[in-house]
Amino acid sequence: MARRYFITSTGTGIGKTYVTTALIAQARAKGLTVAATKPVISGFDKQEIAASDTGAILAALGESPTPENVEKISPWRFSAPLAPNMAARAEGKILDCEALFAQGREFLRGEADLILVEGVGGVMVPLDEKRTVLDWIAAVGAPVVLVVGDYLGTLSHTLTAVEVLRMKGADLAAIVVNEGAAASVAFEDTLAELAARVAPFPVLGLRRGGDGAKLAALLA
Repeated sequence: MARRYFITSTGTGIGKTYVTTALIAQARAKGLTVAATKPVISGFDKQEIAASDTGAILAALGESPTPENVEKISPWRFSAPLAPNMAARAEGKILDCEALFAQGREFLRGEADLILVEGVGGVMVPLDEKRTVLDWIAAVGAPVVLVVGDYLGTLSHTLTAVEVLRMKGADLAAIVVNEGAAASVAFEDTLAELAARVAPFPVLGLRRGGDGAKLAALLA
């Protein structure tokens, strides 16, 4: 059965691309066809493509980081490591949200077994002067995988994100908790607390350095 997901998060640096690439690896290991895109990326250095999220996605797909492939994966690239509206403004540009939303809808109509659209930053990160990632999610209509951390404060951040997604009518497929390097709360305690509060939505835990096998639940 074909699966389509929008990968978002509660903030920057939580692990969206780790989850995206882990899902790609799990799907390819099962012999499934995969397509993935991270249409908007800020903090992009064209001299360091392999170290970028775009480069990581290309590597997971088994594709080389050619200019054509980079353009295919991430058509909107900005140099400044800022929210997209601010990064675009720094280059004298405005992110064309209508074109971005149309690209997402078209991409999700592809024929691959698994199709992933990875967002930028967190759920409420500004894209232009009016719209946020939440508007992008609503515009493309794909089920959402919400990636969160296990740091102190993640419960509030996660529940806030879940609430705004619910208010927007988004279809929450799962919450994925990435284990951090030095969380002050036990990982299993964070999983249990979130699972109790967001039921019936599934909560999947990814241990630090793990192989992402638990994400296979999203491919069933």
